[in-house]
Amino acid sequence: VRLVESGGGLVQAGESLRLSCTAVGDTTNLDAIGWYRQAPEKQREMVATITDAGSTNYAASLKGRFTISRDGAKTRINLQMNDLKPEDTATYYCSARILTPWGHDDYWGEGTQVTVSS
Repeated sequence: VRLVESGGGLVQAGESLRLSCTAVGDTTNLDAIGWYRQAPEKQREMVATITDAGSTNYAASLKGRFTISRDGAKTRINLQMNDLKPEDTATYYCSARILTPWGHDDYWGEGTQVTVSS
């Protein structure tokens, strides 16, 4: 499974960005897909995920500003980010969890940079 990300960039505080991710390959047993982010010298953290059934989960601190949604197929998602803040600056990674007979495999995209200037 390969994850193709797009939509990062440089914006000013208060502006919006939309990230997109498409999972390509054998996604028959897709369990969940979502976005994570990692700022310099910080651990990677979950931003938002959506399950195969359509349930969403958000980092508590981001709920209300960020919205994850499907773009037609279950393998295409968007992350709408509004009222961006400098602390949202990070590399954003798309990730997909595929169920397997032995549990699951997690796949990651290469990441897309989001920079928010004050």
